[in-house]
Amino acid sequence: MAQRKVVELEEGWELMQKGVTKLKNILVGLPEPQFNSGDYMTLYTTIYNMCTQRSPHDYSEQLHDRYKTVFEDYIAETVLQSIQEKHDEYMLKELVQRWNNHKVMVRWLSRFFHYLDRFFITRRSLPSLKDVGFICFRDLVFEEIKVNAKDIVISFINREREGEHINRGLLKNVVDIFVELGLGGMDWYENDFEVALLDDTSAYYTRKVSKWIHDDACPEYMLKAEECLKREKDRVSHYLHSNSEQKLLERAQHELLTVPTNPLLEKEHSGCFALLRDDKVEDLSRMFRLFSKIPQGLDPVSRMFREHVTNEGIALVKQSEDAANTKTAEKKDVVGMPEHVLVKKLLELHDKYLEYVNNCFLSHSQFHKALKEAFEVFCNKSVGSSSSAEVLSTFCDNVLKKGGSEKLSDEGIEETLEKTVKLLSYVSDKDLFAEFCRKKLARRLLFGTSVSDDHERSILTKLKQQFGGQFTSKMEGMVTDLALAREQQVSFAEYLKENPKAHPGIDLNLTVLTTGFWPSYKSADLRLPTEMVKCVEAFKEYYATKTKHRRLSWIYSLGTCIINGKFKQKTIELVVSTYQASVLLLFNESDMLSYSEIREHLNLTDDDITRLLHSLACAKYKILNKVPSARTILPTDVFEFNAEFTDKMRRIKVPLPPVDEKKKVLEDVDKDRRFAIDASLVRIMKGRKVLGHQQLVLECVEQLNRMFKPDPKIIKKRIEDLITRDYLERDIENPNSYRYLA
Repeated sequence: MAQRKVVELEEGWELMQKGVTKLKNILVGLPEPQFNSGDYMTLYTTIYNMCTQRSPHDYSEQLHDRYKTVFEDYIAETVLQSIQEKHDEYMLKELVQRWNNHKVMVRWLSRFFHYLDRFFITRRSLPSLKDVGFICFRDLVFEEIKVNAKDIVISFINREREGEHINRGLLKNVVDIFVELGLGGMDWYENDFEVALLDDTSAYYTRKVSKWIHDDACPEYMLKAEECLKREKDRVSHYLHSNSEQKLLERAQHELLTVPTNPLLEKEHSGCFALLRDDKVEDLSRMFRLFSKIPQGLDPVSRMFREHVTNEGIALVKQSEDAANTKTAEKKDVVGMPEHVLVKKLLELHDKYLEYVNNCFLSHSQFHKALKEAFEVFCNKSVGSSSSAEVLSTFCDNVLKKGGSEKLSDEGIEETLEKTVKLLSYVSDKDLFAEFCRKKLARRLLFGTSVSDDHERSILTKLKQQFGGQFTSKMEGMVTDLALAREQQVSFAEYLKENPKAHPGIDLNLTVLTTGFWPSYKSADLRLPTEMVKCVEAFKEYYATKTKHRRLSWIYSLGTCIINGKFKQKTIELVVSTYQASVLLLFNESDMLSYSEIREHLNLTDDDITRLLHSLACAKYKILNKVPSARTILPTDVFEFNAEFTDKMRRIKVPLPPVDEKKKVLEDVDKDRRFAIDASLVRIMKGRKVLGHQQLVLECVEQLNRMFKPDPKIIKKRIEDLITRDYLERDIENPNSYRYLA
C-alpha cells in the first residue's frame, strides 16, 4: 500500500488561501462562481490531511491560529474601516451588512476547518470555530463602535416615541447583534444596551410627565400614559429582546404612574374623587388598569374610593336625620318615612358602588374591603333616636307586611330582602336587629298581616345563610308554631262539634305559642268578662285532652275581638283588642261607669286603664262619652256608652295607642349580651386555663364580633362577676392574668 504524501504547512495553506480569497470576493459581490461540492471537498480534505499527519507534520495548532488570523486580517483591512466611515442610520446599515457577511464567512470557514472542531478543539477544550469567528468580530469591531451604535438606536427609539416613523427592521437587526455576540448569554445586551435604554426611558418620561401633569386633566393624562405603555410593549415585540419587556414597562410605569401618583389622583377637578363624583366609569376602569400594574398602586385608589363612599353614606344619614328631626313631636319616637327613604337610598348606593367594584375594579378584593369598611362606618350610625338595626328591621317589616308603604312585586320583594340582608352584614349590632325583627315578625304572624308565608321563610333562609342557624332559630320556631297552631285550630273546631255542650257560644280562634321562641309579653291578670271566661275554659278542657305536660299562660294583650256595637242609627262591628272589648262589655251591665269602677272590674294598672279609655273616648272613634269631655283621662272621670255614635262603615277598627317596646328590646338584648360574654369568657378560659387580661378581652371580642361589638369595659365587668362566682381567679404572681377554676 502506497504511503500518503505529506502536505507541508505552506503548501496546504496556499491552497486554503485561494479558498479564503474566493469567499471574500463572493461576500463583497465580485464576479466569482459559488463553491461547489468539489471545491468544498478539496478544502476540507486539505485540512484533514494536514491534521492527521504524523508529528512533526501535524499542523492542527498552526491551522487553528491561522484560522483566527484570517478573520483578524479581514476585519482590520476591510470591515472596521467601512463601518467607521459612516454615520447614523447608514452606520447601522453598514454594521448589519458586515455582520451578516461575517456570519456567512464564519459558516463557510468553520465547515472547511471542521476537522479541527471534531478533535483538536475538543481535546484542548478551546472555543469552537464559530465562537472564535464571533469573538474576533466582537473584540475587533463591536468593541469599537458599540457605544455609537447604542446611542443611535436609542435616538431612533426616542424619535419613534415622538411620533416619527423609523426603520424598525434595521433596529431589530442591530439589537440582535448585541444578543448574538453574547454567545448564548445576555450580558452584552444587558450591560452595553439595555441599561442605557432603561435610563434613557426614565429620563424621557420624566420630562414628559413634568409637562403633562400640569397641562392635562387626570383622564387625558391616563389616556396618554396607557398609550405610552401600550407602545413600549409594542416596541419590545417588534425590535427589542423579550427579556426587556418587564424592565422597560416597570421603568415607564414608575415615571408615568408611581412618581406622580398623588398629584394625579388628587387633582381637584379631575382626580379620583371627581371621577367618582361624576360617575366616569370608563376613566375609573382605566385608572384601575393602570395603577394595578405598579406595587401598592391600588392603595391610594381604594383609599379614595372608601372615603368617597363613606362621605356619600354619611351625607345620606345626615339628610335622613334632618328630615327625622322635622317630624312632629307626636311622631318623634316612631320610626317613619325618612328612615325608610334612607334604607332605600343606602340600597341604591350599595348597588351603584358594588357595580363599580365588580366592573370598574374587576372584583378586586381591595375594593370589596374598601366598600365594606365604608358601609360599616355609616350603617352603624343612629338616625335620630333610632339605631341602624331598628331602622333596617322596620324597613323589612314594611316590605313584608300587608299595607306597607313598599308596594313591590314578588320578585321585587325577594330582591329587596336580598339587598337588605347584605346591608345588615355591615351593621355591628346584629343581635339587636334580630330582636327587633323577632318582635315585628311576631306581630305580622299573630295579626295575619304578612304579605306571604313564602317571603317570611325566604328572609329567614337568607339570614340563616348569612349569619348562621343560631341567628334565625327562634324566628323559624315562630313560623313553625303558626303552622302547628292552624292545625290545632282545626282540631279544636272538630272537638267543639263533637262536644256541643263545651261550645262557649262565641266563635273562637286560639294560637298556642312556644315560650322560648316568641318575645316575652306582659301577662296581666285581666279579669275577663263572663263571655270570655267561657271561651278560656272551653279551650283548657280541649287542651287537657291533648297534653298533660304543658301549662298554658294567657297573653290577653295580643288578642283581638270583633263585637257588635248596637248604636241608635245602626249596628257597627267593632274590631278591638281583648282589653278594649273587656271595657266595652262592662257597659252591657251598666249605662255609666267611673274610672275607679272600670279599674276594679278589670284589675289592670292605671297606665293600662288610661290608655284603653283614651282610645275609646278621646281618639278618632268616640265609642264612649267622657264626663268632663277633656282630652286627658283623670281618675275622677265618668264614662257612658255613646249610643249616638255612627260611622259610614259597617266595620271599623278601633286603634289602641302603641306601646313603645324599644326600651324593653334594648334591655332584653343587653341581658342576652351579658350571658353571651359570660359564656364566651368561660369557653375561652376552659380551653386556655391561664390567660392574660388583654388577650382574654381580644379573644372574647373576636368570638362575639359576628353578632355584636362587645365593649371592653363590659367585658371587664363580666370578668369581675365570674371571679365572684368562682369561675375564674386572678393569678397570685401576675394580677393581670386569670386562671380557670374547674
